[in-house]
Amino acid sequence: MEFGDNAEEAAFRRSARTWLELTAPSRRGPGDFSEGTTGRQFVAACRQWQRKLYEAHWAGIAWPRKYGGQGRTLALDLVFQEEQSRFGVSTALFNVAIGMAGPTIMEHGTDGQRTEYLRPMLRGDHVWCQLFSEPGAGSDLAGITTRAERSGRGWRITGHKLWTSHANHADFGILLARTDANRPRHAGITYFLLDMQSPGIEVRPIRQMNGAADFSEVFLTDVPLSDRDVVGGVNGGWAVAMTTLGNERNLIGTEWPGYHELVETARARGLLNDPVARQSLAHAWTGAHLLRLLGFRVRTALAKGEPLGPLPSLVNLLFAAHLRSTGDFALSLLGPGGMLADGDAGGSGSWQQHVLTAPCVRIASGTDEIQRNIVGERALGLPREPRANV
Repeated sequence: MEFGDNAEEAAFRRSARTWLELTAPSRRGPGDFSEGTTGRQFVAACRQWQRKLYEAHWAGIAWPRKYGGQGRTLALDLVFQEEQSRFGVSTALFNVAIGMAGPTIMEHGTDGQRTEYLRPMLRGDHVWCQLFSEPGAGSDLAGITTRAERSGRGWRITGHKLWTSHANHADFGILLARTDANRPRHAGITYFLLDMQSPGIEVRPIRQMNGAADFSEVFLTDVPLSDRDVVGGVNGGWAVAMTTLGNERNLIGTEWPGYHELVETARARGLLNDPVARQSLAHAWTGAHLLRLLGFRVRTALAKGEPLGPLPSLVNLLFAAHLRSTGDFALSLLGPGGMLADGDAGGSGSWQQHVLTAPCVRIASGTDEIQRNIVGERALGLPREPRANV
């Protein structure tokens, strides 16, 4: 494992930091990316920033040049994400497009699909969403019941999707539907590209306990699609979906309050010399340092072109646990003030938002239980989890 940047990464980091310092707004000041702005403002700001990245050749760092990217490594892409996180901007709205749908279309799509969709993703023209999970099929994705039935030369889609990020802002979606109920569960699924403006689509945002509505449920009623919207062939959707999910697990988030913010909170409360608080600070530092070391493992593997294997699952597990423990500790530091929110709370309620938002990390890109199965089976060589239906 390599610690820190190699020569190429260090030079790339300097270039990225210089450009961001000249171009990106400060993280400290208010802006369209900050909490409290409307969804419309946030979406517009994300689109504008993504377009700026594209025009300055900072978008799609690891994408091939023929699709508008830089043709560089995923390790350098991660370096840029690290630097960008220091500023008051966000590209989270395009995670599904650039991190999941795009790489899947590159690998499994047709030339026509690559030409039609890839460059607009990088330019920020189109927001994408992932229409996989359903009320009865989340971790057990092969249990989807959304149907795609033949209709003339095309298809009609009927079903109900749940926990779809940014569906209320999406232009397109990646959709799994069952096209042959007589085949084994994994063999009768097809992967579609869906125009979210198609007739028969109803999006209902879900209000979360943190006050946001980042997720939606999506109802599909006789939504028309054509064969040119199929990726990977009819009934070949499971392998395509695994490509998408593999890329999703590589989207390891880090833009959360961390150790230094905890220290400042403890200092503001006069608790830096309290032995219990110091023990918890040491625990938080250890967790943050372990995640940093795992980050070096990820970057080393990417720089060498090695597969990540179960490493993203391990990082996601530890990251989710770290978020929970740091949030709980922060609220214990705040005392009764931890029950306040927004303008009534110190720091505009950032720690309160942290606590209320952190549970989603234990579900996104696979529940903790699924991640543990992956680590147990693929890293530790344990027997496979028993499966009642195949």
